[in-house]
Amino acid sequence: MPSPDRQQRIAALRDRIADIERKPALAEARALVREDVAGFPLPAGGLLQEVFTDERRHAGAVLGFALAQARSLLSRQRPAVIYLQLVKDAQEMGLPYGPGVLSFGFDPDALVLVRAANMMELLWAAEEALACKAVAAVVADIAGHAKILDFTVSRRLSMRAASRGCSIFLLRYGLLREASAAHLRWRLVPTSSARKRFDPLAPGAPRWRAQLEKGVLRKQQTEWLLGWTKDGFTTRDAARRHANRIAAQPALPSAVPAHLADRLPETA
Repeated sequence: MPSPDRQQRIAALRDRIADIERKPALAEARALVREDVAGFPLPAGGLLQEVFTDERRHAGAVLGFALAQARSLLSRQRPAVIYLQLVKDAQEMGLPYGPGVLSFGFDPDALVLVRAANMMELLWAAEEALACKAVAAVVADIAGHAKILDFTVSRRLSMRAASRGCSIFLLRYGLLREASAAHLRWRLVPTSSARKRFDPLAPGAPRWRAQLEKGVLRKQQTEWLLGWTKDGFTTRDAARRHANRIAAQPALPSAVPAHLADRLPETA
């Protein structure tokens, strides 16, 4: 039978463990939402986010989702976003296309590309980038399922991100979900593009369905239909409101005031 002193030590240890478990982690101690943009609650900085898609051919969707968030985190003090990828994955899947990201409002000069030889080097580079005060976000594009990326490693990344105020996005592929310390986990599914107002048959702006599988940003909502424009995120509800405002404007009168046709020939 344990001595009274030992029982007291065990009871004190249990109380201490209970206190530690009740205290939130560094990132959980503050709100996860920074602001609401076009109906989408924009996550705060300093978080570890996993962004999954079922197939590698949808890599553009997860990259666009991560860069849309990373762009909003850029500032004069933090002007850079680090993109990490294995050399072999870059050869198979390609690299971010500068003119493409520029057309959606992301300055390619702010994107630093790093290609690592193996996962150990990639994870080391991720931790070092998170510690840099000039980095707003780290995007790690991980095509495979590496055993080295376990819960312990993800916990270390989440704590480093929270302590430094720098977000990290792990881009993942497939249906497998390992245990991790990610604050938010997303599943991205590409969907039909938005229709153009004057040509409904032409392809419009890209869209994807974002499903929040882990974490809470807004009560009673875990799914958003998102698009990415040069001004940032847009949602289906925001697009409808914009269309209604355009439709509600009165039509131009048959006789246009002369000052609107300055330097143009008059026509009947």
